[in-house]
Amino acid sequence: MQFIKRQPTSKAPADWFTGDVWRDVIVAGQEPSRMRANLVRFSPGARTNRHSHAVGQTLHVVSGIALVGTRDGTVFEVHPGKTVSCPRAEEHWHGAVPDRFMEHLALWEGTGDGTPETVWAEPVTDQRYNGTRTRDA
Repeated sequence: MQFIKRQPTSKAPADWFTGDVWRDVIVAGQEPSRMRANLVRFSPGARTNRHSHAVGQTLHVVSGIALVGTRDGTVFEVHPGKTVSCPRAEEHWHGAVPDRFMEHLALWEGTGDGTPETVWAEPVTDQRYNGTRTRDA
């Protein structure tokens, strides 16, 4: 058994996010593990750029209300306790609603073969971010 040393909270890179986002790395598995887990806190209105993950990503909303959007323009409103699975290579984005903070657990795997875990694309426009929302299931 091993206790993982806690790393300091870090601000997420402005190249990948709109607004202020902070993250705590929970685990960044070393081979043979490919497990990745971060607790991510979004300020009101903050969001990721569009992106995809080589092996997919799971998001579990801890507090606040998350917005999770797809490339086709669908935006889901996701409430605490809900979990969303984004399949491998599906381009998506996620962030906080405009009027409150949101935090989620982001869970994904590394590739194990040296290819990028995450492929980042362009920022989400305000028009897309503020578009019609679909309530989570």
